[in-house]
Amino acid sequence: MSLAWTLDLMLVPLVGFDGACNRIGMGGGFYDRTLAYLRGRRHWRRPRLVGIAHECQRVDRIDPRPWDIPLDAVVTEQGVYRRTNAADPVASRA
Repeated sequence: MSLAWTLDLMLVPLVGFDGACNRIGMGGGFYDRTLAYLRGRRHWRRPRLVGIAHECQRVDRIDPRPWDIPLDAVVTEQGVYRRTNAADPVASRA
């Protein structure tokens, strides 16, 4: 049983990301399986998911699969990408 819901924040490594805070991981599926309970949540989302990346890891677009869990934000050396709304896949860059 995962206790991820008890955390406030998760810093998540990644291989690639897009401006909408979709993530490419290492391919094991551990991240998505552990956080699958977040797919049904609309109001209370814990933990906050922040990807840690280099700007060179950003790609134009990632087509997420139904099981993919998007990040709330991605931090790079050049800025922060934030997901604007869980229902809206367009993110803003601060």
